[in-house]
Amino acid sequence: MLIYRLVFIFMPVVIYMSFMWAPPAAILGDASRILYFHVPVAWVSVAAFIVSGIQSILFLVSENKRREREYMAYNSAAAGMVFTILTVITGSIWAKLSWGSYWNWDPRETSIVVLMLIYIAYLSLYSSLKEHPNRGGISSVYLIIAMITMPFFIFIIPRIYSSLHPDTIINQEGKIHLEAAMRITLFASIVTFTLLYGYIYRLMNRISRLEIKAEEKHYDI
Repeated sequence: MLIYRLVFIFMPVVIYMSFMWAPPAAILGDASRILYFHVPVAWVSVAAFIVSGIQSILFLVSENKRREREYMAYNSAAAGMVFTILTVITGSIWAKLSWGSYWNWDPRETSIVVLMLIYIAYLSLYSSLKEHPNRGGISSVYLIIAMITMPFFIFIIPRIYSSLHPDTIINQEGKIHLEAAMRITLFASIVTFTLLYGYIYRLMNRISRLEIKAEEKHYDI
């Protein structure tokens, strides 16, 4: 789809906005610019895991295109895994710049790593069940359970325990147009990284469909 290709236009614009157009946040200064990358990749990782859970539900309740939905669930989880790793990396950089250490056992840091381990376990499970006739069903149940527990790690735990992680950053210099520039840049970055995920996910699904067709032709022979 053409809309996903807009990422090739939006991404350079977002990078320019992040480093050149948006002002540095009060107190944090230029270190705050990583916000425009950390928040979007974190959002996309959650969205990708939700998509994998939804595809898994469709796999279990539908009799049509089950093999394709199995691959679509796997592809979204794999893409989400990449974005989760980027979330951990950018979060560690943020921690180093803000708190002086790459790792501080902050609830948000810990919860995102636990979530990453959950999906690493899924990828290992899926790979180990390669010859199992019910791999799709078993992996789908796992992804649904993971999706259900994800809000607990992302939204609940960080709010139960005290955290070093800041709330939404706003510029406190009294200049409304500066705050607006930061919000516009963050929103544009979230949209752009979402399009990037959609573009990658679509390519992965196209490859999976080709693999399915190749397997079907092989069995027909």
